[in-house]
Amino acid sequence: MLAPNEPGPAAISAPGGSRLGAGWIQSSIILGLILVLYHRVFALLFKQWRTDPNFSHGFFVPLLSAYLVWQSREKLARIPRQPSLLGLILVAFSMAMLVLGVLGAELFTSRVSFVVLLAGLIVYFFGWAHFRALLFPWALLLLMIPIPELIMNQVTIPLQFVASRLATWMLEALSIPVLREGNIIYLSNITLEVAQACSGIRSLISLATLAIVYGYFMERRLWARIVLLAAAVPISVVVNGFRIAGTGLTARYWNPDKALGFFHEFSGWLIFLLSLGLLFAVQALLRLAGGRAKEAANA
Repeated sequence: MLAPNEPGPAAISAPGGSRLGAGWIQSSIILGLILVLYHRVFALLFKQWRTDPNFSHGFFVPLLSAYLVWQSREKLARIPRQPSLLGLILVAFSMAMLVLGVLGAELFTSRVSFVVLLAGLIVYFFGWAHFRALLFPWALLLLMIPIPELIMNQVTIPLQFVASRLATWMLEALSIPVLREGNIIYLSNITLEVAQACSGIRSLISLATLAIVYGYFMERRLWARIVLLAAAVPISVVVNGFRIAGTGLTARYWNPDKALGFFHEFSGWLIFLLSLGLLFAVQALLRLAGGRAKEAANA
């Protein structure tokens, strides 16, 4: 029997239950406000993921980021909460970015503002230690945001010329008569135009994203992660040159219609798998070099 002044089970659990209930209410309110503020931004972002093949990987980035947070849940639970009012500065900055992005019809700014908002909320409610622990999954969210069209054009146009030049060199090395004018390749029975879609930007973005994620899971050495990311660029460029040269070979020795139809579509997947294989080969070489360096240091 309990003494008159001794709290019962309900009284003992009430404070914890109240805090838990208050936390859910607080989270629900914040989530509701985010949906109200960003519903149009999210809608346009999802639409671009669905319609733009260059950024279709955007669907998977938030899921991967959420998985990384879930994977770190025990580590996060051990970090003491030290909320910081500096998080409100980041929240205010993100709101300013959102207003400027919406008023100026600048999708990139309004989308980045959401990522900045998440940083502010983490710092304000949990502290800088939690934000440092969540830095990679947070930064990973930036990869879901499509690159502005102005920057895309600045990147894809040089890629078109580089891919055309590489494909021409490969065809000439095989003693095939070929003439190149800019991004247009003339063969005896077909003319190939290396358009924006064939510049290799799609495989470059996808391979760079995979290089970042693969390096995070498979490499603890920072310099090795940087090398993997840097290697994604020449791998994508060279392999895309092979694809265009392969299209030219198919047109010359088989059928021009097949070259621009089945082969062109199928080779995209084949070339991407080749790019992945080369990326894995680079990582294997880095491990081999690291192992030999360690043996030399211990000798």
